[in-house]
Amino acid sequence: MANVSPIPTESYNLGFIGAGKMAESIARGVVKSGVLPASRIRTAHRGTARRTAFESFGVKVLDENSQVVQESDVVVFSVKPQVVKDVVLQLRPLLSEKKLLVSVAAGVKLKDLQVWAGHSRFIRVMPNTPAAVGVAASAATKDDGELISKLFGAIGKVWTADEKLFDAITGLSGSGPAYIYLAIEALADGGVAAGLPRELALGLASQTVLGAASMAVTGGKHPGQLKDDVASPGGTTIAGIHELEKAGFRGILMNAVVAAAKRSRELSQS
Repeated sequence: MANVSPIPTESYNLGFIGAGKMAESIARGVVKSGVLPASRIRTAHRGTARRTAFESFGVKVLDENSQVVQESDVVVFSVKPQVVKDVVLQLRPLLSEKKLLVSVAAGVKLKDLQVWAGHSRFIRVMPNTPAAVGVAASAATKDDGELISKLFGAIGKVWTADEKLFDAITGLSGSGPAYIYLAIEALADGGVAAGLPRELALGLASQTVLGAASMAVTGGKHPGQLKDDVASPGGTTIAGIHELEKAGFRGILMNAVVAAAKRSRELSQS
């Protein structure tokens, strides 16, 4: 690794192997933040819908993954965990140490990725669709780690974590947005059940979750204290909280995180 040249931060091209929703979310965030222009990002897909999604904000869409690798300095593998091995092995002849390789596949261990690629210039990242939330740069150069932190930091906060924590990170923040989307949908349904028009209920539910999350991030208080601040004695909020507690709301969310983390571990062992 000592003889590997750093990626040129002012001129590098970013390529995505896999043109799904995760790749699209990252690419859109990178372009919107101004870290990279769309002209320096590419992916490959032959399906009209996915090609259109990327081309709509200026990303170059090629026909073959091999073309993406050849034209890119940083290559992000954003494919399903079950096919990562086959994809990396197929592209191995093109994956020189001159390229920085990044995996966002849940449950696929860094040591395996390095073996399949034939070198150790590989970084594992566990992002979620709204933002990047975990970076492991244990086998990369210092310059590589800084580049990835800047790249993913442009679309959210970045925490550096040991790889042993990645299954839990996957269960919490990788899968977590889906839990919150369910909560938003359920809150909106509750609003409709209480007499609100659907559009108004959904808007209020979404904004309420956004506002609460913002308070949790910036308010400087523990979530329990924030909850207590809203729940006045004998009021409406404590009545609602009582129903959530009776239904095991917190335990259900905890179980969801643990189940997703367990599945991530299973994927890494398959």
